Amino acid sequence: MNSKFDGWPNVVESQQFAAAWLDQEFFPLASEMVDVYKSGGNDLLRGMRMVSLFFEPSTRTRMSFETAMHMLGGRVVFATENASQFSSAVKGETLTDTIEVANEYYPHVIVLRHHDDDSAEQAVKASVRASVINAGSGRKQHPTQALLDLFTIRQKFPEIKGIKVAICGDLANGRTVRSLSYLLGKYEGVRIYFVAPTRLAIKQDIKDYLVRHNVCFEEVDDIHAVAEKVNVIYQTRTQKERGGSMEFGVNGHFRIDQSVLDLMRQDAIIMHPMPIDRHNLATTEIDPIVDNDPRAVYKRLQIGAGLATRMAILKMILAPEA
Repeated sequence: MNSKFDGWPNVVESQQFAAAWLDQEFFPLASEMVDVYKSGGNDLLRGMRMVSLFFEPSTRTRMSFETAMHMLGGRVVFATENASQFSSAVKGETLTDTIEVANEYYPHVIVLRHHDDDSAEQAVKASVRASVINAGSGRKQHPTQALLDLFTIRQKFPEIKGIKVAICGDLANGRTVRSLSYLLGKYEGVRIYFVAPTRLAIKQDIKDYLVRHNVCFEEVDDIHAVAEKVNVIYQTRTQKERGGSMEFGVNGHFRIDQSVLDLMRQDAIIMHPMPIDRHNLATTEIDPIVDNDPRAVYKRLQIGAGLATRMAILKMILAPEA
């Protein structure tokens, strides 16, 4: 298997991955990893060491990466959930210094989440021994989330080519929607509906990218207008930590509830990168009633896809010939 992608052996951005590589190499390996974790794991990465360095809070991304490493027999030798407060960053240490020092402990891979847009690129330049995997950088990129999202879609539909996807919510501040758009833009016949209020619309650079790749897209201001047309609704929350402000309950134009379920195709799916903001159930982006609909895959299929995806990435980087 030729398991090398652009930027090898680091994962920095979604643009690294070609559609042919995804279809012929990555998706089959991720499918194998589903069987591996369901059977209890293996020792493929025995002796390999991971540093899990998160400068922003995380639940699913961190948990799935660390579980993926253990499932393949490797070790997480250092992990921090909020390095901005519980590492030497609080004393003024730069990210470059942190990565250079971490390399002196001989890790094989560093999984990094950071609030700066160019943090992954900085880390790659500073890391002389370990591969770097971007687990979320500022408002810019979340490539492994996009990979798991696409793998989720692929498990439900025969191919990505020709699917219709509605991406809804705070699109101006969400890095997951950017990364997914980059990957969807690599496939023929895809149509994307960006559903957001004008002030939180998808950024122009993403639209320019899609135009260059001949991908059809449309901006709309009500999820009800496209719910019956699409194969996938990809819902997102308000990015409060990045200045986003959105009341999903107002008018109901951007909220997934029973009225949207009633319009959707029976073979469509509802996705969400999570967490879902349910601090106020009157304004949450997904009504809790949706959780029990068989088309809602964010608490089941999408979570398993995340574990399999991260296992596949670790295997490709750390044991490409195994």
